[in-house]
Amino acid sequence: MSAGQASPAAKGSREPRVPRDPVRALQHALYRAAKADPGRRFHALFDKAFRRDVLQRAWVAVRRNKGAPGIDKTTLAEVEEYGIDRLLGELAEQVRQRRYRPLPARRVLIPKPGSSEMRPLSIPAVCDRIVQAALKIVLEPVFEADMADCSFGFRPRRSAHDALQVLIDEQQRGRRWVVETDIANCFSAIPHEKLMQAIQERVCDQSVLSLLRQVLRSGVLDADGQVRREVTGTPQGGVISPLLCNIYLHRLDRAWDQADGVPVRFADDLVVMCWSRSQAERALACLVELLAGLGLEPKAAKTRIVHLKVGGDGFDFLGFHHRLVRSRGDRGKPRVVFLARWPADRAMRHARDRIREITARRWMLLPPEAIVQDLNGFLRGWAGYFRYGHSGQRLSKIRRYAQWRLAHFIRRRHRRSMAFGWWVLTRARPADLGLISLYGIVVAPRAGKPWRDRPNAAGERRR
Repeated sequence: MSAGQASPAAKGSREPRVPRDPVRALQHALYRAAKADPGRRFHALFDKAFRRDVLQRAWVAVRRNKGAPGIDKTTLAEVEEYGIDRLLGELAEQVRQRRYRPLPARRVLIPKPGSSEMRPLSIPAVCDRIVQAALKIVLEPVFEADMADCSFGFRPRRSAHDALQVLIDEQQRGRRWVVETDIANCFSAIPHEKLMQAIQERVCDQSVLSLLRQVLRSGVLDADGQVRREVTGTPQGGVISPLLCNIYLHRLDRAWDQADGVPVRFADDLVVMCWSRSQAERALACLVELLAGLGLEPKAAKTRIVHLKVGGDGFDFLGFHHRLVRSRGDRGKPRVVFLARWPADRAMRHARDRIREITARRWMLLPPEAIVQDLNGFLRGWAGYFRYGHSGQRLSKIRRYAQWRLAHFIRRRHRRSMAFGWWVLTRARPADLGLISLYGIVVAPRAGKPWRDRPNAAGERRR
């Protein structure tokens, strides 16, 4: 056997090659092409958006997100009964022959978490969600190549905790003046024409642009039965709406002067970390001017300048309350000043509202074990987000509240005293009927240390 030939044992020891994902390969190719040439405008995307494998991936995304039916009242279960391959084939043919017309979205009002305000939510039909998801699969890598580092919302491989880590790092560097704001009615105020101009900076495929215009102009069906077609806004609830919002607000990120502070944007929520009050005031004025040029404005009630200092005010961002505190210096450790965060009051109200809903009287016929299962599902998700902070005390409060509501549920179910409900929980095996514990799960973030290990370009984890 020659030196260049591998032995049979060596051949047999090789791991089987993982089949290449053609959709991921397409996205990587589009991203690399856009990254290599920032001035390139893509003119051949329409055929890629409605390949069978892309449509199949779009359906998987829509099915995973579940969701209610649109105005045609077609549910996901009915689509599966009709036949996925059959539906995707018909949908692709309608789009190719220019016969596809999106239906108006169904408008519903949902309460904002931790608030008495109502948020308008638009629910497109299932077929329209599939088309939007297919467009998103193809367009996202093209625009992702241009996105600024200060943008974190609704982007692949980025999360809210990545944005929160920037606040800790910048505070540690000395930026302790914060401009906090929220863009007023961002999703409903984006002008269609200016949005299309932003998209055309990268896409010149007229078929794709025409389809996007149809999506934007499809309108919404209000509760009074009228279809409203506005010239502004991308429906909040549409699959592609977060991407369109990021594409438009990228103009704000691109025009920002770093001399005015370090911005951190998560969709329409924005904070700017500054060195001084004068810089913060300049940043706020610049922000108002840039938003006005985009046809937007900051929400007055949520716009202010905060000076981070020990004993001073804090600010809310992405569900957390942030405040500068001084450590206690236990066990001989030196006292240090750091930016602490814990669940904001609004997040606490939302958690209690959800726990009350799970343990409400209308579920009285269910066994307590079923209620515990629902409580655990909510608590895992809620605590999984807020555990990355200095949240131990507030997590304990929420767990105690869930325990109290569970005892109250048992008391009402058996028409006994509250003492009986607590007695059942203390005597139960497992303890508290299996209600999960939130003790000891908190991870305190530190400056200069990522909140999680992130893979490098080769896909390896940092050690």
